[in-house]
Amino acid sequence: MINTIFNFITWDPNPILFELGFIKIHIYSLCWIIAFVVGWYLMATIYKRENENNNQLDPLFLYVFVGCILGARLGEFLFYDPKAFLERPLEVLLPIAKSPGSTFLGLDGYEFVGFQGLASHGAALGIIIAMYFFSRKYLKRSILWILDRIAVVVPLGGAAVRVGNFYNSEIVGKASDLPWAVKFVQQSASYGNIVPRHPAQLYEAIGYVILAIVMWILYSKEENRKRLGNLLGVFLFCLFFIRFVVEFFKEDQGKEAVAEALNVGLNNGQLLSIPFMLIGVYLYISSKQRIFVKA
Repeated sequence: MINTIFNFITWDPNPILFELGFIKIHIYSLCWIIAFVVGWYLMATIYKRENENNNQLDPLFLYVFVGCILGARLGEFLFYDPKAFLERPLEVLLPIAKSPGSTFLGLDGYEFVGFQGLASHGAALGIIIAMYFFSRKYLKRSILWILDRIAVVVPLGGAAVRVGNFYNSEIVGKASDLPWAVKFVQQSASYGNIVPRHPAQLYEAIGYVILAIVMWILYSKEENRKRLGNLLGVFLFCLFFIRFVVEFFKEDQGKEAVAEALNVGLNNGQLLSIPFMLIGVYLYISSKQRIFVKA
């Protein structure tokens, strides 16, 4: 699977963990499962530490899961391929793709492929919207309280997903002659020739692991937990700053609707990261005016 030849690494794994009939379980899917499971246990630790009602954990998990997956899926097409909503609506809403001669649950010409197109910016928006409804129903307090705590948990999940992207030979980096460059044998033809490239997915994953450590250190201080929006602000700025920087090492991800519309020399990932970074700065600075006192 891994062969080091001279000054680069050849990467040619089997992305499928196992097959069950028409369903194929990919390593990428496993990484998403790990992200959510780890997130649940970390949030349970937070709830226990703060003496919160742990009966909220299951509905919290459900809200985050639905918000994340739905937001990521819709964001993928909204930001990268908006025409798909009209041209291929079934592929937007269902984990399928056109495949002549195949049949999936009575749909001729389609096969099950899983949700392979997921945008992290859309996932962030989806979680925020989901937490608005969750906080109104279960917390009866500011949405910033729960988002501050989710901000502590998410970076490790993001790192797991990027490892899945690496395993899947997607979101590859630009060509490189560095000794740790990776030759993705299974990369999409849309990226060009199969040559050694920056392992941009791992750059991002490492950045998220470092951010996770920073967030837990900040969370451990009571002052930071009390300032609503403080932890979320740090998270938004740092995570999307990491994303902004790593984008310089990535190949463009196919169609980039936002970048093409604005045409300012930045790609989709960078342009979509800037608003999140600015919101993060605002939340951090203004958090001194929002002190949470538990009733």
